[in-house]
Amino acid sequence: MRITRRAAIKSVLATTMGVAAAGATWGVAYERHHIGMTRADLSVSGLPAALDGLRIGLITDIHHSSLVPADDVLRALELAMSGAPDLIVLGGDYVTFGDRAFVGPVAELLGSLRAPQGVFAILGNHDDDRDMAAALEGRDFSVLRDARTELSIRGETLGLAGIRFWTRRASSIAGVLKGATGTTLLLAHDPRRLTEAAELKIPGMLSGHTHGGQIVLPVLGAVAVARRRFPVLAGLGQRGNTSIFVSRGVGTVYVPIRLNCPPEVAMVTLRRGQSA
Repeated sequence: MRITRRAAIKSVLATTMGVAAAGATWGVAYERHHIGMTRADLSVSGLPAALDGLRIGLITDIHHSSLVPADDVLRALELAMSGAPDLIVLGGDYVTFGDRAFVGPVAELLGSLRAPQGVFAILGNHDDDRDMAAALEGRDFSVLRDARTELSIRGETLGLAGIRFWTRRASSIAGVLKGATGTTLLLAHDPRRLTEAAELKIPGMLSGHTHGGQIVLPVLGAVAVARRRFPVLAGLGQRGNTSIFVSRGVGTVYVPIRLNCPPEVAMVTLRRGQSA
C-alpha cells in the first residue's frame, strides 16, 4: 500500500503529539514530585583552610501551595537533614504570589530544620516582606533582608550577606557588605546578581529563582527565556573571582510540571579556590 505524503505528515504529527502528551503526563504525575539531593563543591577564593569542607544545605523555591503539597516539602527537608549540613540556607519563594494561606503552614514545616551553625533565610520575589519574614523568624530562623551576619566556625569568620530580590545595584549590595571581615558569601534569590557580586569581588554566591528552567526540552533546552536571561540556569558557574551555585529548587510555579528538570535540595560543600 502506497502512503501519501499527507498521510505520512499526519502520522509524524500524531506520533509527536503522543510523545509530548506522555512527557507532560510524566512531568505532572511523577517528575515534579521526585525530589533528589544534588551535591556540589563550590570553589571559594580565599577560603581559610579551616572552612574547607563546610557543608551548606540549600533549600529554595518551595512554592508551597495547592500544587506543591506538604509531602513534597517534607521530603525535601528530610533529604536536606540527611546530608548533615553544618548550616542551612533557605533561598526564598516559600509560597506563590504571597499566598497567605500557605505562609504559616510552610513556616511550620520548615520549623523542623536544625543545623549546628544555624538556619538562615532570604526572601524571594513571591514572598511578602512582612508576613513571610515574621513567620520564619517565629521559628527562630535568621532572615537576612539586606543584612549581614558573621559566624565563628572552627576559629575562622564566615559572613553571610542576604539581599532582597529588589536590591540590585552594586552600591546597595556594597552597603550590606560594609565592615565585613573574613570570607563572605552572598545569598541572593536571583542569580543575575552575579554581575554585581563579581564587581564587588564577593568570592561565593548561592541562588535559586530559575527552577532550572522547569521544563527543559531535548535540543531546544529550557522552554522559557531563562537560559538567555540568567548567567547560570542551574548548578555551578563562575564570573571573575566569584563562584555561584544555582539550585533548581523544590516546587513549581505557573504550571504544575517539571520535565527533564527534577526538583532538588542541594548540599554545597565549600572548597578552597584560587583567584582567577
